[in-house]
Amino acid sequence: MLSANDIKTIRSLREKKYRDSFGLFVVEGEKMVAEALASGLKVEQVIRRDEVGEKTMERLSGLSTPPPVMAVVRQPSDPAPGKPAGLCLALDSIRDPGNLGTILRIADWFGIDTVYASPDTVEVFNPKVIQASMGTIFRKRPVYCDLPSLCESFTSASLGVFGTFLEGDDIYSCELPSEALIVMGNESDGVSREVAARVTRRLTIPSFSKGTHAESLNVAVATAVTVSEFRRR
Repeated sequence: MLSANDIKTIRSLREKKYRDSFGLFVVEGEKMVAEALASGLKVEQVIRRDEVGEKTMERLSGLSTPPPVMAVVRQPSDPAPGKPAGLCLALDSIRDPGNLGTILRIADWFGIDTVYASPDTVEVFNPKVIQASMGTIFRKRPVYCDLPSLCESFTSASLGVFGTFLEGDDIYSCELPSEALIVMGNESDGVSREVAARVTRRLTIPSFSKGTHAESLNVAVATAVTVSEFRRR
C-alpha cells in the first residue's frame, strides 16, 4: 500500500529538481518496466494498477492514459567519456525531450558507439525523453561534456569531426569514414559557434523538392539520415 508521502514523492519526480534531489526517475508501461528490470539498474518500486487502484494510478502517472504498471528506478552514475574511437554522435544543445529520446533510439539502432551531449542538452531522465527512447536509455545514455574540448580530442586522435549545416558538402556524394564524430545542432540555432569552429568538414542533406520547400529537417530525422549514410558506406 502506498502512503500519502510515497504518492507525493513519486509525483514530484516529474520535475528535474526532485529527480536530482532523490536520485530517482519513473518509467511507465509494461515494456519500459520490463526493460528497467532487465537492465541491472536498481528498481526501487514497481506499482501495479490492479494493486493500487485506477484513481491512485491516475494521480501517479504523467501519461494521459495511466498504464497498468510503472516503476521507480534509481539513477545510475553518469557514464564517463572514453577514448575517441568508433562512430560517435555529439548533440549540441538539443532541447526537445522527444528529439533526444528519438535520437538515442536511432543511435541504438545504428550501433553508434557513444552519444555525447553538451551540458545544456535536455536531461536524459526527463519523462518525455524516457518515453520517446522506448527503453533505449537502459542501453545507451548520453555522456554530458564540453563539446569544444571533445571535438579537439577527436581531431588530436586523427578522427574527423563532421557537422550538419544548412550549407555544406552534399552528404550523398562525400566520402564518409567508419570512425568519426558527428555533430548535430540545436533545433533552432544549429551547431554553436564554438563547436562549428572545430568542425573539420561541414555536411548538408540536400532537398530534392523543386521550388519552395521546408526550411529544414527535424534534428532527429536529420540524425537518422546522417548516421544511415555513414553506416552504409
